[in-house]
Amino acid sequence: MSGSIAELLSTLNEKDTLDLVKRRLNEGADPLAILDEAREGMKIVGDRFSKGTYFIPELIFSGEILKQVAALVTPHLKKGIGEQGKRREKIVVGTVAGDIHDIGKDMVVFMLDISGYDVLDLGIDVPKQKFVDAVKETGSKVVGLSGFLTLAFDSMKETIDSIKQAGLKVKVMIGGGQIDEQVMKYTGADGYGRDAMEAVKLANQWYGG
Repeated sequence: MSGSIAELLSTLNEKDTLDLVKRRLNEGADPLAILDEAREGMKIVGDRFSKGTYFIPELIFSGEILKQVAALVTPHLKKGIGEQGKRREKIVVGTVAGDIHDIGKDMVVFMLDISGYDVLDLGIDVPKQKFVDAVKETGSKVVGLSGFLTLAFDSMKETIDSIKQAGLKVKVMIGGGQIDEQVMKYTGADGYGRDAMEAVKLANQWYGG
C-alpha cells in the first residue's frame, strides 16, 4: 500500500484508504489530522468534478468512503475530546438548497455536539425559508451553512440575505470543499471554516466560550 490518505481517497481506492486509516490510528496518529487528510482528498474529488473529470457516481462513492473513515475515527475523537463543557447554546446547521452533500455537515454537527452545543441539523438541500424559520423557533444566535459545490455559493448568499431581511441577529459560518475568504465576502457570512474544528472555534468565539 502506498500513497497518502488524501491521494488514496481521491482515487477512490476504498480498501487501501481504510487500511491506511486503521494503521495510522493503531500507531496513535492524531484523529483530527486523519480527518484533515481525508478532507483534502474530498477537495481533490470536488476539483475533478468541477473540471468534468469526475461525475455524480464518483462524488457519491467518495462520500461513502469518507463516511467509513469518519466511522473509524469517531471513537478516537470521543476519547480525545470528551464533553468539553456544559454549554447548551443552540446552533442551526444545514446544507443549502441545491446541494445534497452531507459528509462535511455531519462532521461539523458531530464536533459541535460533543463540544456541548445543542445542534439542530436541518439536513440537505434546505430552502432559505427553512433556515429563517429554524432560527426564529430555536432562538439560535449561530447558523452554519454547508455546501460542497460552487453552485452552493448563490444559495448561501440568498439564505444569508433572507436571514438578514427577517431582522434576525445571528452570526453565520459557512463551510465546504470550495469555501474560502472570497466566498465568505461574496455570501455575506461572518466566518468560514475549512474543517469541523474551525466551526467549533467560531462557535466558541461567538458564544464567548
